[in-house]
Amino acid sequence: MLNLFKKKEKFILPVSGDCIPMEKVNDPVFSQKMMGDGFAIIPSDKTIYSPFSGEVSVLFPTKHAIGIKSDAGVEVLIHVGIDTVSLKGEGFESFVQQGDKIAQGDKLIDVDFDLIKQKGFDPVVVIIFTNNSIKIEEKLHHGEHHEKLSISIK
Repeated sequence: MLNLFKKKEKFILPVSGDCIPMEKVNDPVFSQKMMGDGFAIIPSDKTIYSPFSGEVSVLFPTKHAIGIKSDAGVEVLIHVGIDTVSLKGEGFESFVQQGDKIAQGDKLIDVDFDLIKQKGFDPVVVIIFTNNSIKIEEKLHHGEHHEKLSISIK
């Protein structure tokens, strides 16, 4: 669980796996934080869950990315894979639509990560906080499995 201190927001990791810093993501748009700060997860499970309660603000037609706005106003973009937009939805199954109200832990998307890898794409899941300055309170090292992270929102 991530503790977003100033907004009193509870945040769970949207997918199981190993956390890595944004700087290690193999795409300059993410690694240089052009869309905002955050972190990434090398997934070990196929299901993407809602990290907090709120509303689906955007669901890309290709289902490779979903935006969520929390009840406290925190906005996050969950982007599945690098360049997976070119799959045009293949390997993605969505359980929500844009505008849906969601609770923390709700199932959002199932992903066929084996297919993504077979097609030559990086399966990393990138979590970007798009409307806030955040600070991850601990060092993320490649290969470490995290159940909890401490994050502050400025």
